[in-house]
Amino acid sequence: MRRFCGIRLGLVALSIAGGLGSLPFSAAPAPADTPLYVDWPSLFPSLDDAFNPNSANDCVAGRPNCIDITIREMQRRFNPLAQACSHQAVFSMAYLRTTQTYKWARDQDGFFVDTPWVNHEDAVFAKYYFRAYDNWAAGQRSVVPQAWLIALDAAAGRQVSGSGNLLLGMSAHVNRDLPFVLASIGITSPDGSTRKPDHDKVNQFLNAELQQLLAEEGARFDPAIYPNVDTPYGVGYTGLFQTLEVWREQAWRNAEALTDATTDAQRASVAQQIESAAAAEAQAIVAGDRYQPPLTNSSSRDAYCSVHNWDAAPLAYPWGMPSPG
Repeated sequence: MRRFCGIRLGLVALSIAGGLGSLPFSAAPAPADTPLYVDWPSLFPSLDDAFNPNSANDCVAGRPNCIDITIREMQRRFNPLAQACSHQAVFSMAYLRTTQTYKWARDQDGFFVDTPWVNHEDAVFAKYYFRAYDNWAAGQRSVVPQAWLIALDAAAGRQVSGSGNLLLGMSAHVNRDLPFVLASIGITSPDGSTRKPDHDKVNQFLNAELQQLLAEEGARFDPAIYPNVDTPYGVGYTGLFQTLEVWREQAWRNAEALTDATTDAQRASVAQQIESAAAAEAQAIVAGDRYQPPLTNSSSRDAYCSVHNWDAAPLAYPWGMPSPG
């Protein structure tokens, strides 16, 4: 079992509120003769981080169709990675499935307090990942956060297991990106009340999603991922949820620290602490999940993917989950 710095928490039995048992994960793709319309590029340049429900930009205003736009962009980016059995596909698919599940949760009556704000958060959060990946792919390494450099380099170099790819992407996105996203979009509503309840509600659908997500990751890319993904807080999907829950709570606290900073110097100090901690977490994950050539490498995983992976995305979730239609 891998070793991580910090306290290892015991596994906790978890339950989810009624209605989360049947979750959709993948929409049916457009027919082959229908070009996939993706208008994210037209929204991206004007996608301000600050939430403004009156904005002409649908994602800045948090309008419902913004999530469809974001999902289509994620699918567009994921497809070639999956077809190539790229190790980058592991996190790319996890993020796609999570966003599809968010759309399902969002459409449940009363799930969130301020749904447009969460829609906006979803789009800004995706923008941070897209920007990090695109800058990395373009060789603009100086503007890529260190946690993302470690994660993306490890995938490109086939350095770590599938579990490592998943954890590295999740850690960079939650430990590094999420505090900055939350601070920039605003963690209090206009009446001064905290938006923490909506932040915490995300944990419910994450917990409901993770077992199926790991099963699909294992079936497509690396069978070692499921069911025994090893995380800092336990083994399997329950351990992964515990890890994410802890990371997300710390991200909120870091966003509070960014928001509470009264000077540029204070905010820069908090930001540096976030960057350093996220990079250290990434280094620990690499150390725990690194292949050790010539004893271990990715060859069996890559061969498995070439046989078992679908061409792009399954028409419906392969374990009987309903399509969102």
